[in-house]
Amino acid sequence: MTQPSNKEKVANTARKIYNPIGFTKFYNFILFFIFGGALLGFTLARFQYLSFDHGLCPQGGVTLDCYYYTPGSLDKIGIQIHLSAILPASFLAFFQFVPVIRHKLLIFHRVNGYVIVLLSFVSTAGALMLVRNTQGGPIETQLGIGVLSFMFIVSLGLAIYNIKRLQIEQHRAWMLRAWSYAGSIITMRLAMMAIAHVLGNYEHLGRGYSHAMPCVKVTYLMFGQVERILEKYPACAQFFDGSVSGQAVAVSADVNGDLAEVVALYNMIFGAAFWLSVALHAAGVEIYLHLTPAEADRLRNVSYQRQLEAGMKKPGRAGLTADKLGDAPEWVPNSTLSVAARGSGDAASDEDLAK
Repeated sequence: MTQPSNKEKVANTARKIYNPIGFTKFYNFILFFIFGGALLGFTLARFQYLSFDHGLCPQGGVTLDCYYYTPGSLDKIGIQIHLSAILPASFLAFFQFVPVIRHKLLIFHRVNGYVIVLLSFVSTAGALMLVRNTQGGPIETQLGIGVLSFMFIVSLGLAIYNIKRLQIEQHRAWMLRAWSYAGSIITMRLAMMAIAHVLGNYEHLGRGYSHAMPCVKVTYLMFGQVERILEKYPACAQFFDGSVSGQAVAVSADVNGDLAEVVALYNMIFGAAFWLSVALHAAGVEIYLHLTPAEADRLRNVSYQRQLEAGMKKPGRAGLTADKLGDAPEWVPNSTLSVAARGSGDAASDEDLAK
């Protein structure tokens, strides 16, 4: 008997890891490990923010945009609602993409799905409450948060509609889109760090950037040191004497500078990093869906069987499918794919929120 090669040994060892949690394809496990792990790790690291006055904005401390989170303000209420909902939702969403849970713990998967959707809607409402001042509130940031919120909520809504119509492959696609869009917030942090590093080097080369900031915020970030503020920003004199209450000044955007300059940098680059990350995630999920047509077709055949059993009109296309809404040729079920094939899926739920 021939001995297995090193490659076969590695493959066999890997199967012992990912097969027990329901994965049958190694690439799906790797993608889950990378992106699901990033979502879980990022979420767990930010659970400390639920203790607002000790985690996100420590009392007596000055931290980035905590200037806007004054007691009773719309911004503080909004950020607390957002964090209290999105962190549990993101934590629970991780388990929705574990195949063994979808296949063996169906009741948990269904109930968990409803909880996640509810928390997601609440968290989005909270995010929209603080959009006016997020990272200083520039228009590109306000628009970006609005667009991402729309993409996230619409995707969740379409996922729910399709699973209620037993259109499982469409449910899979829209749930993957929803959480890929949400995950862009993680990539945005990486993009901000990269941009900040580059712009920090530009500052030392004499090609630095600056960002407009109201003097009242500069005062907060510079701990009320009026003499120092006037020395660096003479125009703030009109703010201190009360002649121009909304006076703003150009603050150098420098990652190596004082707190005001660091905040100016991140306020300036937030919008760019935000849009870049959303674009990458929107493109990435479409590429993944395009490269996994076999899984979509398998789930559509499962949908056909379920819709047929439920007595629905036009089984196989009871949800929002291309041949129902567009000019795609009418889909024909594959008789060689049996309902028993359902258990082999990796990418998403077979029966997620179904009745």
